[in-house]
Amino acid sequence: MDKPEIDFHPEPAPKDLVIKDITEGTGPEAVLGGRVTVHYVGVNYETGEQFDASWDRGEPATFGLNGLIKAWQDGIPGMKVGGRRELICPPDTAYGTSGGHRLSGQTLIFVIDLLQVA
Repeated sequence: MDKPEIDFHPEPAPKDLVIKDITEGTGPEAVLGGRVTVHYVGVNYETGEQFDASWDRGEPATFGLNGLIKAWQDGIPGMKVGGRRELICPPDTAYGTSGGHRLSGQTLIFVIDLLQVA
């Protein structure tokens, strides 16, 4: 797969986490609390500005789901290897409604390609 382009969403940001499969995978399934290897792109919902992308670093990222933001903990389990999923993450499921993180208070969109589970 190639780096995804994330479409602008003109409608108001959702209040709850939105999980949408773009491509359904056929491999093993990610489980709650498991480890995943992914490629991802993250953009600000309102501006469409990219704030992070593993694609730009040229290598996927491996994470334990327990250490990630709530949206990823809730939005990745059930996804299968080979799949691409979009998560629209209100602030309370991302980096909080306020605080020291530069993305606090923002609704974020991630498009995640699941490459491997462990």
